Amino acid sequence: MQNSEALTLTAALLAAAGDLTQRINEGVVARGFEGRPAYGFAFTRLAPDGATVTDLAVHLGVTKQAASQLVDELARKGYVERRPHPDDARARLVVLTERGWACTRAAEEAAAEAVRAWADLIGEGEVRVLRDRLLRIAPGGPIRPAW
Repeated sequence: MQNSEALTLTAALLAAAGDLTQRINEGVVARGFEGRPAYGFAFTRLAPDGATVTDLAVHLGVTKQAASQLVDELARKGYVERRPHPDDARARLVVLTERGWACTRAAEEAAAEAVRAWADLIGEGEVRVLRDRLLRIAPGGPIRPAW
């Protein structure tokens, strides 16, 4: 593959990822939840069993202070709560509340709508092929924003 082709591919992937993030966030907001894309990236780490602020900071690629501020914001909006950590008396576990889980379900619905739009454009079979091929090359690890 020539450099220009590789650049076109990377631009298309980044544009698709950005558009998908925006569509999911807009879908979440349309379903009555306030937020921003960073919430969804945090929720992927907090579900299903919660995480410490330190775990969340590592997942998001931010400082512990930035993660703590995000948790404070999420708690004020009723999406998370801090609980005693079951294995470490010094730590607090951040877990999704019922409102946080409802927001997560709204994000899943919005993501499905976005992918259905892709299927309308290129066909459901092609979307499945795209998914399978991306799963082969996508790195494992946290799903995080490109700050």
